[in-house]
Amino acid sequence: MRQEALETSGAATGAGDRSRPRFALPALCVTQITSWGVLYYAFPVLLPHLTHDTGWSSTAATGAFSAALLVSALLGIPLGRVLDARGPRAVMTAGSVVGVASVLAIAAAPNFFVFAGAWLCAGAAMSGTLYPPAFAALTRWWGADRVRALTIVTLAGGLASTVFAPLTAALVEYLDWRSTYAVLAVILAAVTVPAHAFALRAPWPRAPGAAHALRQSGPAGKPVVRTRPFLLLTIALTLSACTSFAVVIGLVPLLNERGATSTQAAWALGLGGLGQTLGRTLYSPLARRTGVTTRTAALIAAGSVTTAALALVPGPIPLLTALAVAAGTVRGNLTLLQATAVTDRWGTRHYGRLSGILTAPITIATGLAPFAGAALAGPLGGYPALFLALAAASTFAATLAFGGTPSQTAHVLPPGRERTREAG
Repeated sequence: MRQEALETSGAATGAGDRSRPRFALPALCVTQITSWGVLYYAFPVLLPHLTHDTGWSSTAATGAFSAALLVSALLGIPLGRVLDARGPRAVMTAGSVVGVASVLAIAAAPNFFVFAGAWLCAGAAMSGTLYPPAFAALTRWWGADRVRALTIVTLAGGLASTVFAPLTAALVEYLDWRSTYAVLAVILAAVTVPAHAFALRAPWPRAPGAAHALRQSGPAGKPVVRTRPFLLLTIALTLSACTSFAVVIGLVPLLNERGATSTQAAWALGLGGLGQTLGRTLYSPLARRTGVTTRTAALIAAGSVTTAALALVPGPIPLLTALAVAAGTVRGNLTLLQATAVTDRWGTRHYGRLSGILTAPITIATGLAPFAGAALAGPLGGYPALFLALAAASTFAATLAFGGTPSQTAHVLPPGRERTREAG
């Protein structure tokens, strides 16, 4: 594994005049909490208030939200190339500015068409502020220590629902949904714009040379993105993410069907964020003890189990909340699994581009998941039946994961272990 060790050592130590930005990691922790909280987790909490006030259907409003995620997916591929070449500062700062304007437009929307258009703009903001650009930054700047850095920032990101779901619920008790979104836009502006503009100013390290990277092509020189492992991995992670995000958006109405109040459901959603944080602390030791294929299949299967449990257990509410925390724990691991999927198999040389291509269908599926979930819940007979269907899809994804690793990297150890072995 000397290639990967050589590839990452320079980036990890800030070789030559390249160095890590001192405040990038803490800044990204704070901005991920805020960006996810305002642009994503506030929506399911405000959805019942929004539809009651405007008369728009839940399916239509969720469709606008889903469209934002589709825009985020489509922009992720070209932004991945920009990130590879120039780094995250301009992309993430611009994303923050667009995010603030979009949330204010959502709050002020006089009709559904303006509301939907504002969400499309919010999708552009998501592509520049959420995990993908942050992961690209940490992967290049932290090199061999990337798993530790990714774990830290996703630990923080997992708190987004814990912080913003209850905060949003509290604000909407005293304000209407429009004023709540306006307050959240001010928070987004105050936190993320200056943090991205000033904390990501360090020089962007050069990409590792081709001789210092894992294979960037498949058999007979076939591009990675056209190989069978890449395609199977993409399908498996897409199905898994689709079910996971459908569970996030569907959790509040599921609990409402089971007799929970809106506040109880919001707290369950928020505590699921604590579960994500717990899960991310467990990923690094799991990665040290398992191969790439084993942990991919096992974690996706665990998502199926927790989703099925939420579907089959009728109550009481504290038990359902505990299951929401367990689902969050698995979801936290899946986030890091996706963040490291490219580097574990194909190295870091083209991380931004390959990750953008891998993430695009995942983001499209997660964008469609809330809309599809809301549309299918009725015909299927309610959210418990929907969750059972999601569990079945996740089980299928786990079987596909067994074919999603190139043979030459099937037993690759995480970067820290590789480097230790070389040093020994």
